[in-house]
Amino acid sequence: MQLIENEYLKIRVQNLGAELCSIVSKTSGKEFMWSGDSSVWGSFAPVLFPIIGSLKESEFLYNGQAYTVPKHGFIRNNKDLIVTQISDSIIQYSLKFDDVSLKSYPFKFEFFVRFKLKGKSIIVEHEVINHDTNEMYFSLGGHPAFKCPINENESYEDYFLEFEEIENVNTWDVLSNGLINTTSRPLLENSNIIPLKFDLFANDALIIKNHQSKKVTLKSKLSKEAVIVEYSEFPYLGIWAKPGGKFVCIEPWLGISDSCDTDQNFETKEGILTLEPNSTFKATYKITIED
Repeated sequence: MQLIENEYLKIRVQNLGAELCSIVSKTSGKEFMWSGDSSVWGSFAPVLFPIIGSLKESEFLYNGQAYTVPKHGFIRNNKDLIVTQISDSIIQYSLKFDDVSLKSYPFKFEFFVRFKLKGKSIIVEHEVINHDTNEMYFSLGGHPAFKCPINENESYEDYFLEFEEIENVNTWDVLSNGLINTTSRPLLENSNIIPLKFDLFANDALIIKNHQSKKVTLKSKLSKEAVIVEYSEFPYLGIWAKPGGKFVCIEPWLGISDSCDTDQNFETKEGILTLEPNSTFKATYKITIED
């Protein structure tokens, strides 16, 4: 576990999977992250790389060969991440390819994730380097779970998600195997508010593709505390909670689960990113606490 703090916030990151697991306001003393209760859902904020969600038949095809990567990739729950930088305001973890990783993911990658404190914000930076002589294909994203309700005198139903813009978007149906169906249903119709309720996630996550907002805020009808997630570099958004779990995940994604009708070709997978040899890719999202 690593700890950094500034005038406003104190955060902890667990070394296993480089998961942000605590955000405490030094103004109010309140915790804003989910507790990671293993009887409900034992994670805090998985780092997603090199895939988002699930693969059809748990594998992808590349150059005629099949490769298997676990759901959400192999940074999550990985004990081999190395702390490569730590200071008063920054924690950085890294993972580099090896002979074992090449058997499941045939690219010579180097991956970094950094957590930076700036005022009342946590800036989450991702950096991917392609050390290969071939193009590299990947997705990445965040999966932070925020405590809801934040205050003991509130209920889950007192909270809502407020999008930056008025939206007209659907959510794409998720099948029992984690794949995205070809069907969707209305989610926001000339609105920017999603009221939270426990049955909202009865059919798994809300999957949003073509929205205009680049910022979502978790708010309460009863109190001033709020969590703002800004994700201008991430075109997809997942919203999820375990039914009955007192949290909500706001998930900026560069990529998405396989569609049920995919041909499993990694190079043409929806949302896949391409990185040229000896090149670097960076993407950042920000979490801001208001109290």
